[in-house]
Amino acid sequence: MKIFTPLYSAALRWATHRHASRYLSALSFAESSFFPIPPDVMLAPMVLARRDRAWFLAGLTTVASVAGGLFGYLIGKFLFGTVAGPIIEFYDAGSAFNRARTWFEIYGIWVVFIAGFTPIPYKIFTISAGLIGMSLVPFLLASLVGRGARFFLVAGLILLGGQALETQLRRHVDVIGWVTVVVLILGLFWLNG
Repeated sequence: MKIFTPLYSAALRWATHRHASRYLSALSFAESSFFPIPPDVMLAPMVLARRDRAWFLAGLTTVASVAGGLFGYLIGKFLFGTVAGPIIEFYDAGSAFNRARTWFEIYGIWVVFIAGFTPIPYKIFTISAGLIGMSLVPFLLASLVGRGARFFLVAGLILLGGQALETQLRRHVDVIGWVTVVVLILGLFWLNG
């Protein structure tokens, strides 16, 4: 079933839209606090479409993501019952949230850095950091380093791969898409288990 190939082609077209940078910023901000789709899915095709703006796009994604992380932190600190609780319930992420709180107690600031760099849902950690009252400056610095490392790595890999990478992605996008879906589902089971 080839549903990812047309989506990939559409993403490449959208990546050249005159407001694409704004959409990338909005997605990056939202993903760090409440939205489930990571900005990498928009960053990668945008870098493929505009290799000359790769570092700018990675920086933009990083700054918007850290701003969204701050928003998530504030939700956890001041609006847990009215906003964060329903978000966690909506994503059925109660056990993942409790696990994140435990990790904060054990690993402290390193959890924010690791969560910022990995595909683990970052919003769980931003909200948790606010709820437990983590110091704001270390939280922001760890977010900046973790998210920046991730997005600059994505942009760098796309730049290095160039046209050959784009050709391979187009050829295998459906397999990659379905493997990603399976990995995400397994990850959700693991986080909620």
